[in-house]
Amino acid sequence: MTPQQQLKQLLARAGVIKAPGVFDGLSARLVQSQGFELAFVSGAGIAFSRFGVADIGLVSMSEVAATISAIREYNDIPLAVDIDTGFGNAVNTQRTVKVLEQAGATAMQMEDQLMPKRCGHMKGKQVVPAAEMVGKIHAFVDARTNDNTLLIARTDALGVNGFDDAMERARRYVDAGADLLFIEAPKTVEQMQIIGKEFGDKIPLVHNLVEGGNSPITNSDDMAALNYKIALFPVALLHSFIPKAQDILKHIEKTGNTNTYEQPLWNLNQTNALLKAQDYLDKAEKYK
Repeated sequence: MTPQQQLKQLLARAGVIKAPGVFDGLSARLVQSQGFELAFVSGAGIAFSRFGVADIGLVSMSEVAATISAIREYNDIPLAVDIDTGFGNAVNTQRTVKVLEQAGATAMQMEDQLMPKRCGHMKGKQVVPAAEMVGKIHAFVDARTNDNTLLIARTDALGVNGFDDAMERARRYVDAGADLLFIEAPKTVEQMQIIGKEFGDKIPLVHNLVEGGNSPITNSDDMAALNYKIALFPVALLHSFIPKAQDILKHIEKTGNTNTYEQPLWNLNQTNALLKAQDYLDKAEKYK
């Protein structure tokens, strides 16, 4: 079964799909090994981990494609990939779809921000006219070679133009051919209820549970009652890693060792087991 077919089956099942953010092969392996069935390749995750910069539109399409290729080589989990604004106009969007589809994207999330975009929970973002985004959705649909490569249409208009404009944009994006809908950063549970009531039975809804974001809810279990389908945890792994990394680095600087570190650390044997090193060694024996 292809990742596209897997995702279609997931969307047809009852319940909320939890999608942790991944940014390289190891993070994808960890997510899949814990039983998750969908991973989200966050643009913020790539910016944070690979380049050490904020999510302000500095990551290019080719860099996202390279990340997808690296993940896909050894992981078959469905990947919902953040493609920011499509990396340009409608023609740029079509090339983005072609390249990332070849790289292994299962679904792609495209937003209606003005380039250069920024994190959806940052102040000062801007959105393009709705008609421009509608054109890019049509371009996406025309460009994909596999009808099961899904488009998550995201609008950031709520934080810019208000709730009514976000809802009207959402209607237009659904009519234009979006497969899933993401209205970024609703401010209240009541807004989420309205979104779920209008759209939840028509199209799968996506919600962002980023730590430090502006979500009025904090638990994916609450999303089912609101008629939402996918819960994104885009940088949870990185937000966990950073303080732990700082702590172990302080310990090494102070003591010059890791064997007296009080928190548990994995060893090489455990890491090799997770990454199935023995399978590769056994395969190599066949060719001696």
